[in-house]
Amino acid sequence: MKIEPIKISKVNKNRFDIFLLFTRNHMINLIAKELEYYANDDASLLGIILFDYTDKDFNYVLLARDENRQFRAFEIKTDFKLVEDARDALINSMKWKTSQQLKMVPQGSSRKGVKLFDIVVPSSKLHPYFKRLNEDKHFTPSKNTLIEISNHFNDIDGNFVEQFQSVNGFDARIWEIYLFATFIELHFEVDRTYDRPDFVIKKKEIEFAVEAVIVSRKNDKPPTYLNLEPTITPGEIKNDLENEAQLRFGSALFSKLQKEYWNLPHIKGMPIVLAIADFSDTASMTWTSTALTEYLYGQKVKLKKTEKGVEYVKNEKAKPYIKKSGVEIDSGFFFQDGVENISGILFSSMGTLSKFTRMGIQAGFGVKDQVVRRFGDFYNPDPKALRPLPFTYVVTEETHETWSEGVNLFHNPNAKYPIDMELFENIAHHKFIDGDIHSWLPDFHPISSMDINIIVRE
Repeated sequence: MKIEPIKISKVNKNRFDIFLLFTRNHMINLIAKELEYYANDDASLLGIILFDYTDKDFNYVLLARDENRQFRAFEIKTDFKLVEDARDALINSMKWKTSQQLKMVPQGSSRKGVKLFDIVVPSSKLHPYFKRLNEDKHFTPSKNTLIEISNHFNDIDGNFVEQFQSVNGFDARIWEIYLFATFIELHFEVDRTYDRPDFVIKKKEIEFAVEAVIVSRKNDKPPTYLNLEPTITPGEIKNDLENEAQLRFGSALFSKLQKEYWNLPHIKGMPIVLAIADFSDTASMTWTSTALTEYLYGQKVKLKKTEKGVEYVKNEKAKPYIKKSGVEIDSGFFFQDGVENISGILFSSMGTLSKFTRMGIQAGFGVKDQVVRRFGDFYNPDPKALRPLPFTYVVTEETHETWSEGVNLFHNPNAKYPIDMELFENIAHHKFIDGDIHSWLPDFHPISSMDINIIVRE
């Protein structure tokens, strides 16, 4: 009988972060520096080597899944004078425990997490994108990423898994999971104790209430199993951005306004953020962001030319939008009665399956011979620029996309409780000041992107 040696491999930070993003305390960076990351063959054991700033020595931490499938520390060794000694001790401990078939260490935790892929919905009611996510090898990275996140995600309504799998709920639940990952990455404490709103988040003793909302898919644009490409022409997009897209955003936001979350006892006095995404059509989130900005601030941005052909941007007051019934809807959401209770609107075009696929590939969840190329447009950092810049790259374990990349926070100029931008780091902030929209942007801020996801076969 051939005895296979136990292998402990060094892994990159991207992979370690997928496993530890939701249990690692971000304050660890103040007392120690993470140096190296290790895993056994089936990633049932993880190890990390740290340098202690105070004692000037090296430590290691060994982690295994607990009864909720979350990775938790169960062995800590300190006082190594050399990193080589800490590394040898960690690898030896991991080999020994792997040989003993140690895969789970109970921590006495209460029940947490959900199992997104335990089917609870009849086949006829499964969302086509859920079926693709669950069955299609191209989406293995996103499926594995979602599984890791779901180990930490509490179901406050009791029907999250059912809705995640169903035709009527998949888009909304994907958006909620994306927001959860983003808030954790931004170092917020996330409380999902209450059934509404969806999140109470906290940083530096300041609490926010966040309600997730989507622009739902239209009945005449049903999702299909294979189609993740736009079904609309450039001409139709141009027409959509004149009136219809704004009405869809307005309807979704108005419906949440009627809930009057500010009257709930547990969030009184908190800033309230509505986090919105557009799932009204296949890839609709790649073109409708300008409509949202226009609707929120009542300003239409137009590209014009001087007599000499020099291009410039001019802001104009947006006209009311006309519903098919003939009813007029005013632009300028932030200037309407009652909206002073909403501190801001959070928006991203990135909270889709493609994001989870890319984050999964970064973490080493890609399948053999899979190639994913991302392409899109990002804001031009030149203050005189009138158009975005294109970008493209192949997603690998060496890329460093973040969950918060591409997130925008539109601040309400009339908010009862304004939001401090410093609490939402590394995202784009937009404010309406003296009749103009001013933006603060990260160095790389994508407006929209799409992926080409292929598996190369001989």
